[in-house]
Amino acid sequence: MRARYGVPLGITATAAAAVAYSAGIEVRSFRLRRVTVPVLPRGMRPLRVLQVSDIHMVSGQRKKQRWLRSLAALRPDFVVNTGDNLSDPEGVPEVLDALGPLLEYPGTYVFGSNDYYGPKLRNPARYLLEKAQGRHGLNGNAPVVGALHNPWEEIRDGFDAAGWVGLSNGRGSLKIDGYEIGLTGLDDPHIKRDRYARVAGGPESGADFSIGLVHAPYLRSLDAFTADGYPLVLAGHTHGGQLRIPLYGALVTNCDIDTERARGLSTHTAEGRTSYLHVSAGCGTNRYTPVRFACPPEATLLTLVERDA
Repeated sequence: MRARYGVPLGITATAAAAVAYSAGIEVRSFRLRRVTVPVLPRGMRPLRVLQVSDIHMVSGQRKKQRWLRSLAALRPDFVVNTGDNLSDPEGVPEVLDALGPLLEYPGTYVFGSNDYYGPKLRNPARYLLEKAQGRHGLNGNAPVVGALHNPWEEIRDGFDAAGWVGLSNGRGSLKIDGYEIGLTGLDDPHIKRDRYARVAGGPESGADFSIGLVHAPYLRSLDAFTADGYPLVLAGHTHGGQLRIPLYGALVTNCDIDTERARGLSTHTAEGRTSYLHVSAGCGTNRYTPVRFACPPEATLLTLVERDA
């Protein structure tokens, strides 16, 4: 009997250990990713950009809050927040408190679907099914009925009061050490709030450098930014796949970008032009799926340097 059931019991024990690790350890193993991007015009000094994304704050997540506050010690030139700050309508004060030290720095932001709406309990296997069927968010599924509305306006007001530039289908800029950084952002494509026509036309001619921002890296948004000549696009949303298979990578991205670019730095090409793309794996999870495996929660310090000659 031992020989017959030894393998199944071993598999069960291994699976249980993996779940315990992903839910109890890795999901709280916050870390900083450092990336160098050769993207600036010749003659510009390096810029240090801190990207935070997919915080998915749930009230009471003290360790996450302490870690986010500690990031201010990096002293970035500016901060980029690529959305999904909430996973709990009661979490707004804790988001603003955790980001408080970072709000002292120049910054900019776009929102994601979970800033607007609370998460719903769903079978995680549906992400695999939706991938196979080419359906993601409101881009292929029926509209959500009875969604919980999050108090996103309070986050917006807090960010705006600190001087951060909101970019929901809009343009803006930051002055950094005498340089003008042009900013163009979209509202979340995952729920069809993106309106690229409102911001089309490429970077501002007077900007020293320009960045495109979007929460979910849908190909239509990446194509538009790249074809318009933005040298760098920053996004989040994917959680890096959230559950990754070692030596293989992400299984899903929850949008139509390929799994090879679910996190980190890559490039994107459209209409003969190429942009750098950085997708943050984020530092949180949906409150109903609080697990990560081979994909620790993160923020990213991007050091932008002169592009190659």
